[in-house]
Amino acid sequence: MASLIDKIIGPRVDQTDLAKNGLRYGTPGFLLLIARVLLLVSLFVPFWHMELVAPQYPDNLHLVAYVTHLSGDVAEIDSLNHYIGMRPLEEAAQIERSIGVYVMILFVVLLEFASWIHSRWAVLFILPVLFFPAVFLIDLHLWMSHFGQNLDPDAPLSNSIAPFVPPVLGTGMVGQFKTVASPGLGLILSTVASAIMIIALFFHRRAYLPLVKAKKNTVPS
Repeated sequence: MASLIDKIIGPRVDQTDLAKNGLRYGTPGFLLLIARVLLLVSLFVPFWHMELVAPQYPDNLHLVAYVTHLSGDVAEIDSLNHYIGMRPLEEAAQIERSIGVYVMILFVVLLEFASWIHSRWAVLFILPVLFFPAVFLIDLHLWMSHFGQNLDPDAPLSNSIAPFVPPVLGTGMVGQFKTVASPGLGLILSTVASAIMIIALFFHRRAYLPLVKAKKNTVPS
């Protein structure tokens, strides 16, 4: 077990080498620290916006999605959706929103662990966090597709609109409404964090791969 843990953690840096090349060894951890901060900030700001444009609403209708909840003109949008047979928005992604805080905390912990690992195992800790923005958009698309494609046929205006799937980013049409979906600051920050993680992996490999190879060469055959 100890041997496996040592293999996962990777070689330790000699203090003399660390003093001479502090920037080289410190860069991966510093970049992952920035990524952790960005993820924590993203938890408190909007992740996604959708604006519904229609003549009867001069100021349009706005839907704002956070990691943990929805805000904006949710009640008004639900009242419109009721007539076409679409379920209330709060019924979507209930599990995802209920565990959103814990997932983000887990991501921060994973990046913290990754900053202490000097082997290729660091990638396994970073990958789940790296793909989070893409997973968020895919999950959002699946929920919008499920709601838009499964309208209640007994709704008052069920025959006035065909099943639909609004785009998660960009412009679309739902009946007489124009939808404009855009990333929120949270999604932008988490995407920037993912880009920083990729850069951190590059510097991680440059810093610690020579140590891993040197350790293998010193192991008796």
